[in-house]
Amino acid sequence: MNIPKVIRKYCAKCKTHTEQKVSIYKAGKRRGSARGERRHAERKQGYGGQKFPKLAKPAKVTKKVTPLMTCTVCKKKYNKKGVRIKKFELVAA
Repeated sequence: MNIPKVIRKYCAKCKTHTEQKVSIYKAGKRRGSARGERRHAERKQGYGGQKFPKLAKPAKVTKKVTPLMTCTVCKKKYNKKGVRIKKFELVAA
């Protein structure tokens, strides 16, 4: 799926249509000190092994790609709904 790098779209902060740069959302680095991360590690250690059974075959073939829109005027960022697609490409249009 080809998506243009710049789209004219409504910006709720500017309250008008502005040019918005499109990029792909990438999750940040996970912190090992986060409560959920510590709980997961705690439940995994000791006898009994893995907390959840490791899946032999993954259920989904593709990952969801979340487009991230950035307003060129006010620099506000918006996430669009994730799209489940094999190939997501940003093209200059």
